Amino acid sequence: MTKTDHQTSRLPDHQDLEKAALRGEPSYVWRAGQERRLQMIVNAAEERIRGDILENGCGVGMYIEHLAPLGGTVFGLEYDYERTADAGACLPRILNGAGENLPYPSNSFDLILSHEVIEHVQDDRQAIQEMIRTLRPGGRLTLFCPNRGYPFETHGIYWRGEYRFGNILFVNYLPRKWRDKLAPHVEVYTRRDMEKLFEGLPVKFIEKTVVFGAYDNIIARLGRFGKILRGLMQALEKTPLKVFGLSHFWVVEKI
Repeated sequence: MTKTDHQTSRLPDHQDLEKAALRGEPSYVWRAGQERRLQMIVNAAEERIRGDILENGCGVGMYIEHLAPLGGTVFGLEYDYERTADAGACLPRILNGAGENLPYPSNSFDLILSHEVIEHVQDDRQAIQEMIRTLRPGGRLTLFCPNRGYPFETHGIYWRGEYRFGNILFVNYLPRKWRDKLAPHVEVYTRRDMEKLFEGLPVKFIEKTVVFGAYDNIIARLGRFGKILRGLMQALEKTPLKVFGLSHFWVVEKI
């Protein structure tokens, strides 16, 4: 798929719903939400932004396209073959592969980006181990993944054997057994769940926080009111109410 301009967006059609359920929807457009997260990545990376960088789960390559001009050498790995082909048509150093078995030597990268990916893999602990393995000592992992405290399950649910795409309220607040029956295709994480993923690994934590979204779709519909809502939600990131944020954002350094 070719990249589209800033004024358009793509939602999965009926034939794409199963892929959306299992692998998520990559970014096809670049808007305020992606730009904000890019700045968070750049700030966390510090001088590593000019080193060897891997985006693990690169989709069609939107983040790679914006990371490459910053001075580093950027590699991309994508599990889905069609998305790999889309990214590779425009960008170099794109490989098709699984996050649980990264096709790179140990100590290869100064920075790894995992953006809303580990919730879709078969073995998230193994995926984390592989990213730490391929980081150089002193290298950093910047990791975004879904927060269980967020009131909506953003990846849809299965109801009576049929996948229903969309934001479903309060699913993540159900007991884990019930929640996983409704959303078996995607994981969601508490802070403790995140800590367990890194237990026993040679790392130190630079940042552990939770962020709200940019609400670009709401702003497109509601204009100024949407921007006010975004400002209020993102202000909550500096309060205890950030536990209700959309995503975990962790910065982890290999020691």
